[in-house]
Amino acid sequence: QVQLVESGGGLAQPGGSLRLSCAASGFTFSKNAMSWARQAPGKGLECVSGILSDGSVTYYADAVKGGFTISRNNAKNTPYLQMNSLKPEETALYYCAKVQYMTVVAGRISTYKYDLWGQGTQVTVSS
Repeated sequence: QVQLVESGGGLAQPGGSLRLSCAASGFTFSKNAMSWARQAPGKGLECVSGILSDGSVTYYADAVKGGFTISRNNAKNTPYLQMNSLKPEETALYYCAKVQYMTVVAGRISTYKYDLWGQGTQVTVSS
């Protein structure tokens, strides 16, 4: 079955950390770029990070640079998102997604399209 299943969300205090994981199945994970995106209440979907199929190159939205780290383990078909120094405004539903295409301009994610995503995992940052 082709699917992505996120885990690792929860409640974190401001300044705290969480690590998200995503179990991928049903496709050749090692040949696909992957991404993490989020949707805050009342807002649109925001791509926060991307990683190439071999993990050699990563990209981040300006809002999360320095705080989030994307990685992947191709042997386990799993991408990760390490989130440090969390802020209340980062409260959102976080999605793992398989990238159909992504363009980067001057090191910034410019456009992107996903062809598969999971149900999301809720991250709430609050004291």
